[in-house]
Amino acid sequence: MLDAVTRLLDGLTAWQATLVVLALSVGGAFVVEMVVIRGASRLVKRTDTQFDNIFVRNVRWPLVISVGLAGIYVLTRTPAVVDSTLVTADQLNTFFGRPSLVVIIVTWAWALNTLVTEAVEEVKERGSRFDFAPVFSNVWTLVVAVGTGAALLRLYDIDITPLLGAAGVAGIAVGFAAKDTVANFFGGIALYFDDTYKIGDYIVLDSGEAGTVVEVGIRSTTLMTRDEVLVTVPNSALNAAKIINESAPQRRRRIRVPIGVAYGTDVDAFETLVTEIAQEEPLVLESPKPRMRFRRFGDSALEYELLCWVASPTRRARATHELNRAIYKELTASGIEIPYPKRDLTVTNTPGGTDNPVTPTAPFDGEAGDGVPSETDGGREER
Repeated sequence: MLDAVTRLLDGLTAWQATLVVLALSVGGAFVVEMVVIRGASRLVKRTDTQFDNIFVRNVRWPLVISVGLAGIYVLTRTPAVVDSTLVTADQLNTFFGRPSLVVIIVTWAWALNTLVTEAVEEVKERGSRFDFAPVFSNVWTLVVAVGTGAALLRLYDIDITPLLGAAGVAGIAVGFAAKDTVANFFGGIALYFDDTYKIGDYIVLDSGEAGTVVEVGIRSTTLMTRDEVLVTVPNSALNAAKIINESAPQRRRRIRVPIGVAYGTDVDAFETLVTEIAQEEPLVLESPKPRMRFRRFGDSALEYELLCWVASPTRRARATHELNRAIYKELTASGIEIPYPKRDLTVTNTPGGTDNPVTPTAPFDGEAGDGVPSETDGGREER
């Protein structure tokens, strides 16, 4: 394309070629700014998304500068201009041609980096699901910096092959020296793509740690426990661990409150009473509705379980506390017995023994028999 432009300028004097090229470059920059950019800006304002606005805003100056400086670079390649100057073609290219290309390359690199950074910020505002997106912005900045440096070196005819070889050797050395950091970085990326958790989720690890995710970084993830203690876990460990996300796919969680009542209790009245208690508790959700489940016949009680839902995993302990208090008060007021293990000891004299009864001074274990105290759990038994 450059050769075609220079052929069009053949036959013109240096001043004529200069005026034509400058007129075309300045006019082209004016057209890009006043027609293309402004027209695109009016169009993108009608859309709902912000990504097109970010794109137009960031490519505006690189386009204008590229069109304007392209004329200077073309002049350094035009034979009529080169032959009429007091400097050589190489000097003209060194002081005017290459610097113009350097400005164009740096401008586009800056614009591309800013474009991706603003796009990442826009993505982050769409929810905590994308809180890990800044990692890709940092990676993109590194890629743009390396690519820009390589392009500038290539522009000045500096062979980058030895640098690539040295970079490969250095990369291997750094990889072995910082293998944990690299593992954490790629572990974080894997967690992001798997959508394992996001900021604000309550997670439980197979090692026993549990807490709310407060920060997701390149190297590690930080949890806030219920004791308000920060726990930092490497991403590589999280990537290899079993994680229970109690905030997904929805934040509400079911709680189970075990209750035992004595044999002989009116189960219909008991179930209705406990269900009403749960419905009146502010921490318990109205939907799904609380319900009772008769689990088993225990040794000393009819074993029930109250099932209800709370808004988030962090409310389970408080809701269980309030429900236990309310259930105990209501059952006591209603005369419904909450059984507990009872132990009755009956002591008899052995044949031929003394007439004085034996008073045990400590609990006994063992099989009940003549002269041996007996002990039963969960019921009242006499021998």
